[in-house]
Order: sequence, then structure tokens, then C-alpha cells
Amino acid sequence: MSSVQATRLRRGMLIKMGSDLFRIMDLQHMTPGNKRGFVQARMRNIRTTTLSDHKFRAEQDVERATLDERQMQYMYRDGDSFHFMDTDSYEQIHINEETLGDSVNYLIPEMVIAVEFYGSEPVGIELPQTVDLKVLETTPAIKGATASAQLKPARTETGLVVQVPPFVNEGDMIRVNTESGEYQSRV
Repeated sequence: MSSVQATRLRRGMLIKMGSDLFRIMDLQHMTPGNKRGFVQARMRNIRTTTLSDHKFRAEQDVERATLDERQMQYMYRDGDSFHFMDTDSYEQIHINEETLGDSVNYLIPEMVIAVEFYGSEPVGIELPQTVDLKVLETTPAIKGATASAQLKPARTETGLVVQVPPFVNEGDMIRVNTESGEYQSRV
């Protein structure tokens, strides 16, 4: 286990407190004028999926969980379970929807991604920076509407709704940023 100073915590990091693992969902570094600085973190317990808030002193060391990564292929969804297969040993595992969080919106069958393990327990996935998704439903562009910042909603093959420019039509492939969920380009 390695430790990291509380001010160096970042969103998405996995930390260990006691015997529980927490993923940092959101954090703010506060420096009140006449008091000591602190880091306010919103964290999700990986095992129980409960959200909690915790305040770390700015100089406090936090134990960072060391994860193993294995390349696995996403196979299919069965209710709330998402099934993956190890590309080397063909071993299959499943991860529930609560553990994956918003990542489920970017999973396409047969996609090879890195699955994070803490010991032998799968605790999350690491998505690529962008994914290409097919637009299944969007409204047609209005001719003559030339406002420069005009966007319209588009539903993709995974169910994710993305704001896209007016020239994107149904059946187009679009590139979406997996961190922000924003449209990047047409592919």
C-alpha cells in the first residue's frame, strides 16, 4: 500500500480507510482565511455502494489502494450484471451496475478494456478517453436555423443521451468523451 497526501487526491482514485475501499467521486480543497486548509471529499464505498462525505486535513496522509489491471472483453449485460471475459484465460466475471456507475453508458459488446482488481475482487473498470457510439435517435436539423451554439439531444446505442451539433443524423457514429460525456466529433 502507498499513501498520498490529502491535497493530492483526485477524482476516481481508490483509497482504503479501515477495511473498506472508497472511490473518490468529488472533492474540494478548502482554505478558509483564518483556519487550516482541508479537503472535503465525497466518496462511494465500493462494497456497499453507499455515499459518504469525509473531511481530510490538508497534511493528512491517505492510504491509496493498489489495484491490479487485467485486459478483459465486455460480453453482455444481464439485468444489473455486466459480464466480462479475461482475454488470456477466458475466465468470466460479472460486475454489478452500482460498482460500474456511469461507466455502463460507454460499454459496447466485444470492447476490450482494463478491469481493476483489488486482490481477486473486481472493483471497477478503466475506460478509454473516448468511445465511438452509434446515434439511434435524434431530431432532424432545422434548415435555416443557423445559431452558432445550437445543440440537440441524441440517444446512442448504449442509451446515453448526448448533446450534438445539428448536422449529426440518425445512424451516424460519434466520438464521446468518457469523462465528461460530451460530444467530440463525428466519426
